[in-house]
Amino acid sequence: MGPPGAGKGTHASTLADQVAVPAISTGDIFRAHLAAGSELGRTVQQYVDSGAYVPDEVTNAMIRERLAEEDARSGFLLDGYPRTLDQAAVLDGLLEAQGRDLTAVIVLRVDQESLVSRLLRRAEIQGRSDDSEDVIRTRLEVYTEQTVPLITLYGGRGLLHEIDGNGDIDEVRERILEITYTLTPAG
Repeated sequence: MGPPGAGKGTHASTLADQVAVPAISTGDIFRAHLAAGSELGRTVQQYVDSGAYVPDEVTNAMIRERLAEEDARSGFLLDGYPRTLDQAAVLDGLLEAQGRDLTAVIVLRVDQESLVSRLLRRAEIQGRSDDSEDVIRTRLEVYTEQTVPLITLYGGRGLLHEIDGNGDIDEVRERILEITYTLTPAG
């Protein structure tokens, strides 16, 4: 977890490789639908362009479908989900129905102005329509309102591990891997 631009996507694949599970990114799923020009992709585009979250019912359905796939049966890493308390409740229900539990929640912490700078740079490099400064600031407000409460939820469950996401990619990756080593059973 972390705000937009914190590096979740950058570090998710490395962490997933480290623990030998698939990285499941809602952003990647959304972008695949956008690229395919599907009906879902057109629906998602409206929300992405405004900086709003895609409605829970759409996101939950995609995650439910993805977690049922064979490669996710022995574990998975979620990138960008859950983002709301309602999504967390749905995830709890999905995991309970499958006889599984969350083992950890990693939160990347980055100061807001660094996030804005990172996302503006990404917009230039990737040409992303969802990374104008106004949209970025809206997304950060939405994160604060809707996702930050999950930090309290997962902290109360003893699952939360906060990582300083400031610094270069290698430094942050090392911090994440240090936590991962403490979470991965020996053997």
